[in-house]
Amino acid sequence: MASKRKRDNAPESEPVEKTEQQSTKKVKAPAPTKAARASSNSSTSATPFKVDSTSPITIQVVAGSYDRVLHGITATVTPTTTTTTATTPSKNNKKAAAAETTTSYKVSFADTFLFNAHSSAIRCLALSPPSAPTPGQKGGQKVLLATGATDERINIYNISAHPPSAKAADDQKLLNSITPRPVLENPKNRELGTLLHHSSNITRLVFPNRSKLLSASEDSTVAVTRVRDWALLHTFKCPIPKAQGRPSGDTAALGAVPAGVNDFAVHPSNKIMISVSKGERSMRLWNLETGKKSRVLNFPKDVLMEIGEGKHSTGEARRIVWGEDEFAVTFDRDVLVFGMDCRPRCRVMREDVVGTKMTKVHEIKYVSLGKEEGQEEEKNVLAVATEDGRILFFDTAESELLEPPAPKEDAPEKEQQHKKLFEPKTPNAKLIAQLGGKTAGVSGRIKDFTVLPVEDEESGKRSWFVASASSDGRVRMWRLESDDLRVKDESVKPGRQVGELLGTYETENRITCLGAFVMIPRPEGSVESEYEFDSEESEDDDESDDE
Repeated sequence: MASKRKRDNAPESEPVEKTEQQSTKKVKAPAPTKAARASSNSSTSATPFKVDSTSPITIQVVAGSYDRVLHGITATVTPTTTTTTATTPSKNNKKAAAAETTTSYKVSFADTFLFNAHSSAIRCLALSPPSAPTPGQKGGQKVLLATGATDERINIYNISAHPPSAKAADDQKLLNSITPRPVLENPKNRELGTLLHHSSNITRLVFPNRSKLLSASEDSTVAVTRVRDWALLHTFKCPIPKAQGRPSGDTAALGAVPAGVNDFAVHPSNKIMISVSKGERSMRLWNLETGKKSRVLNFPKDVLMEIGEGKHSTGEARRIVWGEDEFAVTFDRDVLVFGMDCRPRCRVMREDVVGTKMTKVHEIKYVSLGKEEGQEEEKNVLAVATEDGRILFFDTAESELLEPPAPKEDAPEKEQQHKKLFEPKTPNAKLIAQLGGKTAGVSGRIKDFTVLPVEDEESGKRSWFVASASSDGRVRMWRLESDDLRVKDESVKPGRQVGELLGTYETENRITCLGAFVMIPRPEGSVESEYEFDSEESEDDDESDDE
């Protein structure tokens, strides 16, 4: 595919004035349809993958690194069931013990691809939903992979949604005998080409659905690309902040100011987008249907003071994700959760709740727990990856929020006046559980992670596989049980250690971003072709008509 540079011809949105005031008008976000929920590549893990509890599960993991290397890994999780025999009653023990069945999991890793994808550090990547299954389709379903780096390029790849065939595994047995690590190359993975829609470092990539790719850059733009022909449809242009004593050097070029889009989040309805940029203490709401700005939402100053973003801090948001009826915004060392009225609902990283001093936050995602008994809506929890190697899970429901601690009465008068002046007023989310950390042997920062929900076809029991990536180059695969993220009674200790570490893989690269998906078992009777570079124009036409 030829490289495309159509940015000059793309329509741009109107610049947003900095004098606009904060609006507290409720955001009218339309409810997403089932198709939108299933196809959305948002940060909420909602739709579980149906699996057979007795069959192996293959997970495709893709990691980008500072060292320009794009690393593809397959993690095959094999369940092993052990049944203990029942004991008969004896004279000393009149009660008979029933037979118990326990299931253990073992993971094996293998390299699927490993190469220098860019000429500089890889900053972000995105995976699209799998293509629709077609009867008799050669090669089966496919997933699009997009990677962005500091070389201003977006590389596009086509990877198979199915595990490598048995024939491919047999052909590579000789190669595995001479390599230090297992290799399971999939010949169906192909590179499609490169997009040149930006003029600076790529900061974020998202596939909201199969037919569109959204990309953000430090050139203060968000580009919308059509997947069918990779044409640039529209460019949202964010204003560049004015120089008002902001630092330069590490955060900006000499004589310039920090600029660029840090992150953006698309609502599951694919009609609303929120973006956060460098050097701004606000977030911007965009209308994806009209391609224009909606409003500017300024962060309250008193709330910024509570989370450590005072006068001498940047106050800029780093990450933003949508939930069901809320959205979360990440700052340097804390997270704010906003309701649909755009008012702060709670914070997350209060010291007395997380059990440590303020630690840096790297990534956040919403995890769907499914429907609970007596409830019609699914319950979500917020997962936060931290600098100290933990993934913390918080309940952000209004009924579970923790009120700020009251100042001590026996403190000196000056200290009481100081605490009263800077008394926290924002409630904190309830800490449910934590994964990793020093107790699990993880001390380095978790740079990125992905939560993959799976559901047993027979029992309907839901569990989660968590793939985490650290800056030390290690990819860890965890498993969470269905009850690990649920607090059914008060006897369950909040913030307890949960999860089982299945295995660790050394990539020997400094990982910056990670993505993963559960690979689809190849249907019986499907044609295994060595080349699956088939056209998807008809499929993309159908999806683009629905937009």
